[in-house]
Amino acid sequence: MMKRSVVHTRMNLIRLRSGYKIRFVATAFCATTSKAVHTSNTCRRKMDLKRDEILLLFDVDGTLTRPRVKIDDDFKEFLYKKVQPRATIGLVGGSDLEKMFEQLSGREIMEKFDYVYPENGLIQYEKGVEVGRVSVAQHLGEDVLKRFINFVLKYFSELDIPIKRGTFVEFRTGMLNVSPIGRNCSAKERQEFFEYDNKYQIRQQMINVLKKEFSDIDLTYSIGGQISFDVFPNGWDKTYCLRHATKGTNFKEIHFFGDKTDPGGNDHEIFADPRTIGHKVTSPEDTKRQLMELLKIE
Repeated sequence: MMKRSVVHTRMNLIRLRSGYKIRFVATAFCATTSKAVHTSNTCRRKMDLKRDEILLLFDVDGTLTRPRVKIDDDFKEFLYKKVQPRATIGLVGGSDLEKMFEQLSGREIMEKFDYVYPENGLIQYEKGVEVGRVSVAQHLGEDVLKRFINFVLKYFSELDIPIKRGTFVEFRTGMLNVSPIGRNCSAKERQEFFEYDNKYQIRQQMINVLKKEFSDIDLTYSIGGQISFDVFPNGWDKTYCLRHATKGTNFKEIHFFGDKTDPGGNDHEIFADPRTIGHKVTSPEDTKRQLMELLKIE
């Protein structure tokens, strides 16, 4: 038993240093899990894979950009000149395509990224061409949508927070985005609400109420970004994009980079999915550091 404890301690230290999730922990030490540690030796062999054998999927906010801020030009150049020639690259974000354009320098992402997955991958683009989409309205039906939206708006009418702006419920193709402060807030107001929410858990408290009120509906609630949370049918989280990315492809490894990887965050499900190698990042700078290590970029 003493030996087993020591091994798990070393594994945890490796995870904290590297930013990787544990994916296939050695079965010799733990038969109850199918996850393993990715050490620096794993990183050193990545370039043995051809470009079409490795897929890198990226979250946007907190991963490639600061929240709701445009991508840094130097980091964009690094992605396109250093990363893209070495690996297949894709975007998977919770926002719609227009918001991706706003943050990632417009429509050029449709040419530079092999895959673009807005709204958790519920809309799929491959090499700039839309190849599929699903609709939350069709899945849930108008009666459920009206009941949900009416309840949310009534809840907000009674919610006392320091400031409120506009666009409290944003209807998207594959989900609803719910914001207590309203998506029309300024960057300064966004940051102020984020700090207020961290202290008082406004979003999480509302999610708890919604889970109870709509327990009869198959809905998932996922906190992402600074001011809102997403609502979508069970299974329509970011792992949805893997249905497309793994179909008819030759990928030996799929890596995902995201910042909201803890339970309840909108990157958690794909980060923890056994089909991916998850990388928890803290900023675009951290993403770049981990990419340089993974792909052996000098």
